[in-house]
Amino acid sequence: MIRLHNMRPRPGSTHRVERLGCGESSGHGKTSGKGHKGQKARSGGSIRLGFEGGQMPLIRRLPKRGFNNAAFHKNYAIVNLSDLASFKEGTVINEQLLREKKMLRGNGDGLKILGDGELKHALTIEADKISASAREKIEKAGGTVTLRQKAAPQGPREAAEPTAKVESESSAESKTKKPAAKKKSPAKSTAKKKTRKG
Repeated sequence: MIRLHNMRPRPGSTHRVERLGCGESSGHGKTSGKGHKGQKARSGGSIRLGFEGGQMPLIRRLPKRGFNNAAFHKNYAIVNLSDLASFKEGTVINEQLLREKKMLRGNGDGLKILGDGELKHALTIEADKISASAREKIEKAGGTVTLRQKAAPQGPREAAEPTAKVESESSAESKTKKPAAKKKSPAKSTAKKKTRKG
């Protein structure tokens, strides 16, 4: 009967490691299975995936289609409640304070609080995002949570809209200021023609 103490690998499934570079007669010696010279024969010489010797690689030759949302993905700096338990009661915790305490590193799109851990005292937390469990635990401990609202960056179309409005308003004003041109009545012209004929 097979038990944990007498389990063995199946015959042929394991073999000894080939020792390279042990001379020409070893069968795996001299060039150690790397062939003769060249970039791949050198120590530390390696070619990255997809490299085609300077030729335009396949990934760049193929046409690109579709949309990828990864460019618009936001990376938030994550802090758990267990990390905030060391602060004194009534402390106002924000991203600036956490960076001063070296609890946040690198650049991010804001601060997100997660609910891993417990809080035993009230804290005032200012963050960009917070999980439902973290909010529940903070409010249960008597603390408060305020979410920061960042102003959305203006795109080129949004930035151009105010100027377009100003131009349209100025053109409308100029149109109203211009006096209306007097039109000649057709009756007068016909009357003049009749007098000339007579």
